[in-house]
Order: sequence, then structure tokens, then C-alpha cells
Amino acid sequence: MKELILDTNFLISFVTDRNPAQQEKAAEIFMSASRLKLLLLCPQPVIIEFVYVLEKIYHQPKKHIQQLAADLLALPGIEVIHEINFYQVLTFWPDHLADFGDALVATAAKMRKEAQVATFDKKLINSLKKFGIRTIHFS
Repeated sequence: MKELILDTNFLISFVTDRNPAQQEKAAEIFMSASRLKLLLLCPQPVIIEFVYVLEKIYHQPKKHIQQLAADLLALPGIEVIHEINFYQVLTFWPDHLADFGDALVATAAKMRKEAQVATFDKKLINSLKKFGIRTIHFS
């Protein structure tokens, strides 16, 4: 089964209206996962960053964020990655990937060798290519 590692911006695009085209593409991915056509892998720190961004940047009420996170985790076809090799994270951050969250996602991808990263962040996509980490291409 195809595996996708979720980046925070992918989740934010899914639950907000900041970019309707991205939201639609993310919805298609989640629909495929709910039909068990692919497995979505969400590193635990991505959930933490997701909550932080919704609260501090989008000023969403905590109860609303709680429900979004609970709904996300309850979806069929999604699995939380609890173990991250922080020694590997530190080989990426800060010299190769300036964003700590991006280094976590890159590490999760290295740990799950066949997985691709689901992100709309073009800078991250270009950086991941340098490390041989595949990303899903959205047309």
C-alpha cells in the first residue's frame, strides 16, 4: 500500500480555506485513505505543530482544534508515527533544513523508505529531493 507522510502545511491546507485548490487536493488524498487505498502517516510532532498553527496563527478556539485533531486521528487510513530518530533530525537541522518541523518530516520519510511526503511547500519539496526523499506530485 502506498504511504504518504503528512507535512503540517498539508494538514493546514486541508482544514482551512487559505488555498481552495490545495484544500481540494488534500481532500482527495484523505478520501483515498478513508477507502484504504493508501496509508497516511502523521509524525506526532506534526500534530503538535498543527495545533499550534491553528491556535496562534488562525486564532481558532481550542475546542474546535481539539475536535479537528480528534477527527483527523479517527480517520481510517491514518497512522501516527510516535518514534522519531532525533539524531537523524539533527543531521538535517539546521544546516540542511532550516525549519525543525521540516527536519522531522524528512526523518520520518527516511525511516519509512518507501513513503512519499505530502506537502505543498515547494521549498521543502526541492530540499527533500536533494536527500533522495520522494514527494507526491500534485497536478
